[in-house]
Amino acid sequence: MTHYLEFEKPLAEIEGKAEELRAMARQNEEMDVEDEAKALDTKAQELLSELYKSLTPWRKCQVARHPERPHCKDYIAALFTEFTPLAGDRNFADDHAVIGGLARFNDQPVVVIGHEKGHDTKSRIERNFGMARPEGYRKAIRLMEMADKFGLPVITLVDTPGAYPGKGAEERGQSEAIARSTEKCLQIGVPLVSVVIGEGGSGGAVAFATANRVAMLEHSVYSVISPEGCASILWKDAEKMREAAEALRLTAQDLEKLGVNDCVIEEPLGGAHRNHDATFEAVRTTLGALLNDLSGKDADALLKDRRERFLSLGSTGLAA
Repeated sequence: MTHYLEFEKPLAEIEGKAEELRAMARQNEEMDVEDEAKALDTKAQELLSELYKSLTPWRKCQVARHPERPHCKDYIAALFTEFTPLAGDRNFADDHAVIGGLARFNDQPVVVIGHEKGHDTKSRIERNFGMARPEGYRKAIRLMEMADKFGLPVITLVDTPGAYPGKGAEERGQSEAIARSTEKCLQIGVPLVSVVIGEGGSGGAVAFATANRVAMLEHSVYSVISPEGCASILWKDAEKMREAAEALRLTAQDLEKLGVNDCVIEEPLGGAHRNHDATFEAVRTTLGALLNDLSGKDADALLKDRRERFLSLGSTGLAA
């Protein structure tokens, strides 16, 4: 069953009516409802196009969090071959909110690291809803060090509401682990490419996305805090999340103007959750182009490129 967002309710009614007609026809073969069902399909497609033509920042947040949106495991299965997961931080535990390991992308050996939210109640609890603990970031550091040692490009897939803020995580040095992971991103002498596939929340996202090149899916978001958190702090009212989403400039389109991300990956009409395969191919094409752009650079050039990229943030698009 398709999960519809709040603003998609009119679409749900039309698509539901078309499905009801077809279900009735399956039960009674004498009924001819195909013309009427196709007319409803056309109407639904037009409405879908209208709804997604100019999404507000808050609606983009909702699409970025859609439960049927492809997650890290889906991208790894679709885009990479010979994936060998590597677990644990060699210090405390294995964090299931972070997936990482060796793989091949377009037959090129790489290290891939990403946040995994899970798809159902059981997996979401196991993955802690994509909120990594310190051991998750320390696992990422270990994998980046290995990639640097063996000259393997690093690809990170960002999809987290933020790092886990629980008591145990703080006791084990959450902020230090995030800072070390961000530092390691800046230190490795191999190409580092990041794709924000859903939510890019706070330092938990920055720790994976301090890259040579950052791409964002069309309806993904990337911000220092969630709209609800921002509204709670500024207005003491989480219901003002729509105003907060506008103020945060968290959409891929706004952030491209500000130079935070390098490119926006177009999603299928209706969002990535409506057509996984088309989304995977769009991400594959973009990743291939970004890696090719970095392939001829030596370690010093890559380090300089990454450093200059982040030092220049805030100097472009200020009048936008």
